[in-house]
Amino acid sequence: MERKVFQLGDIVQMKKPHPCGNNEMEIIRMGMDIRIKCTKCQHSVLIPRAKFEKNMKKVIRSAASAEGEGEQ
Repeated sequence: MERKVFQLGDIVQMKKPHPCGNNEMEIIRMGMDIRIKCTKCQHSVLIPRAKFEKNMKKVIRSAASAEGEGEQ
């Protein structure tokens, strides 16, 4: 299985929604653990990388593409 590609600042869609009803999260810290922040209520959660990779569906907006749009 191919490893999922994500980076700091990406907005990702999770399999299960946050209790506030939103399933879009922003990656705000990376390492052995990943800290993600809900884009709706701003609550942040620290979870192990393996669990994050298992529960992440897809990258909605990449931080790299957002930087490229701002330079034009």
